[in-house]
Amino acid sequence: LNTNVELFRALQTVLVEGDTVPTDAVDQRIAELFMFDFEQSGIHLDDQKRKQFVKLNGNIHMLGTFFQRGAQKSVGIPKSKLPENLQHVFGAEGDNITVTGLFSDHYSSLVREAAYRIFLSPDPHQAEILEALLTARFKLAQLVGFDTYSHRANRGTIIESPENIVAFLDLLSKELKPRAQMDYDDMLLLKQQQEPQAKDIMPWDPPFLSGLGRQKKSTMSNVDCLPYFSLGCVMEGLNQLFQCLFAVSLQHVEMEPGEAWHDDIYKLAVVHSTQGVLGYIYCDFFERYGKPNQDCHFTIQGGRQLDNGSYQHSVVVLQLSLPAPRGSSVPTLLSPGNVDNLFHEFGHAMHSMLGRTRYQHVTGTRCSTDFAEVPSVLMEFFAADPRVISTFARHYKTGAPMRPSDVKNLCDSKKIFLASDMQQQVFFSMLDQVYHGPHPLPGSSTEILAQVQSKYYSIDYVKDTAWQLRFGHLVGYGAKYYAYLVSRAIAAQIWHTCFKADPFNRSMGSRYRNEILAHGGEKHPVQIIQDMLGQQPTVENLVKSLIVDLDESVQQLDRL
Repeated sequence: LNTNVELFRALQTVLVEGDTVPTDAVDQRIAELFMFDFEQSGIHLDDQKRKQFVKLNGNIHMLGTFFQRGAQKSVGIPKSKLPENLQHVFGAEGDNITVTGLFSDHYSSLVREAAYRIFLSPDPHQAEILEALLTARFKLAQLVGFDTYSHRANRGTIIESPENIVAFLDLLSKELKPRAQMDYDDMLLLKQQQEPQAKDIMPWDPPFLSGLGRQKKSTMSNVDCLPYFSLGCVMEGLNQLFQCLFAVSLQHVEMEPGEAWHDDIYKLAVVHSTQGVLGYIYCDFFERYGKPNQDCHFTIQGGRQLDNGSYQHSVVVLQLSLPAPRGSSVPTLLSPGNVDNLFHEFGHAMHSMLGRTRYQHVTGTRCSTDFAEVPSVLMEFFAADPRVISTFARHYKTGAPMRPSDVKNLCDSKKIFLASDMQQQVFFSMLDQVYHGPHPLPGSSTEILAQVQSKYYSIDYVKDTAWQLRFGHLVGYGAKYYAYLVSRAIAAQIWHTCFKADPFNRSMGSRYRNEILAHGGEKHPVQIIQDMLGQQPTVENLVKSLIVDLDESVQQLDRL
C-alpha cells in the first residue's frame, strides 16, 4: 500500500484540506503516521528516484540477510595455532579446530581468551558487507530527505533525534563510569581467587565473572532453582499477578483441528472479570527442530474498534525455546533467566491484549521502539521482586515453597554488576549511532569500534579483533539499539512511582492500563509518559531514573 500513489494523494488532500467526514486528534495522528510511512518509502519522489529507492531498499534487505548469516558463522583454524592443552575444548575436524562462539561461561580464562580472539578475528568479506549496508542505509535516508539514517529511524520516538540520543548516552556514560569501575574492581577480586596473578579485567571476563558473582549471591545454583519454577507454577504466578493488577485471567482454550502450526502449541484467552474476552495468545513455548531459537512476541491480528461498536480481539504469539516436559513425571522446568524472559514476553502480550485503539495500525506494540519495550522491561521488575516470586516458586514434586531467604538472595543476585552491564549497553548504543550517523564514516568499522570503545567502555579494545562483525542487532535495531536503555528508564520510573510499594496494587494497575497500555501508538509516546508520570521524559530525567534505580539496587546489596 505504501507504493499506491492514488492513496498517497488522497491522504495528502485530507491532511491539507480536511476530510469529507468529521475527524478528531486520533484520526489526525493516524493520518500523519500513514503519511510518514508513505514518505519514508519514497512515494513522493520522481520516478527515477523512486526506482533508486526500491533498489537501495532491496540491497539493504539482502545485505542484512548476508550480514546476519556471517555474524553466526563459525571460524576454523589449524590445530597447530592453539596450545595442545586448549585443542580438546573446541570441535576438531582433522587438522583443524572449529570455534562456534565466545565460550563466555567457560571457567578457564585461557579458553575464553582463545575463543574471543579466534571468533572475533577480522573477516574482510563480512566487513565489506557491513560497510555496504551502512552506506546503503545512509543513501536511502538522504534520498527521502533525512540527514542520516538515524534521523529517519528515530523520528516520532520518545527521544526524537540522534542529537538527543547522543546527549543521553554521553550523560549516562559520565554517570556510569565510576559505578562501573567499582563493578570491575569486584570482578577482579573474583578473578584473582582463581588466578592470583591476574591484574586486569579483559573483555572475555565479564560474562563469566558476572555469573560467578550472581551464583555466590544467590546461594542456590540454577540447577537447584529449576524444580521450583515449573512452567505451570510460573504461568499461575503470572495469572495471579494479572488478576490483581488488571482483573484479567489467563484461561486455556481448546483449539479447532488444524488451528495451530504444531501440536505442542497452547492457546490462552485473556478474560476480564466484567468485560469478557480481551484477546488470545498462542503459546509456542517449546524448542523443536527447525524452529528459530529466539524469544519473541508477534501479532497475528491487531485490535481495533469495529463499525458496529464492538472491538476486534488482538491475537498474538509468544515464542520461547523451553525444553519440553520429560514424560508425565517431569514438567518443563525454568531457570531464573527463563522466568525473566517469560515475564518480559508477557509484558509485550499484555500490551497487545489490554490496548484499546481505534485503528489496528497503532494497536499494542505498534509504537516507537523505545516505547514498545517499556511494558516488557517493567515486567522484569516484577520478576525481580521477592513478593511476586514467592507467590509461585514451589517445588514441582512436594509443593514446598522456596525458602524466603533463597527467594530474596535470588532476587538480589539479579542486581549484581548492573553498572558494568549498562556501560556495555551504552558502548554498543553509541557505536550504533556513529555507524548510522554522517557518511563517509571517519575510518573503517573496526577503527571506529576501537575509538568508541576507548571513550565509552572501561575495558580496552583488543587488537586484531572485530566484535562489530558479530553485532547482529545492527540489522534489526539499526540506529535504535539505545531504545532498551530509554525503555528501562521509563519502566524504572513507573516501577518506583506505582508498584514498588505494592506490586499487586489494583488501582495502580488500572491506571497503568488506562494511561500506558491502552493507547499503543495512538498517542505520541511523550504525551503518554507525561500523562502517566506527570513529567516530560527529558534526557536528564531519563538518566536520573536509571542512576537512581542503579544506586538503590547497590545500596540494597550493601545492606546484606
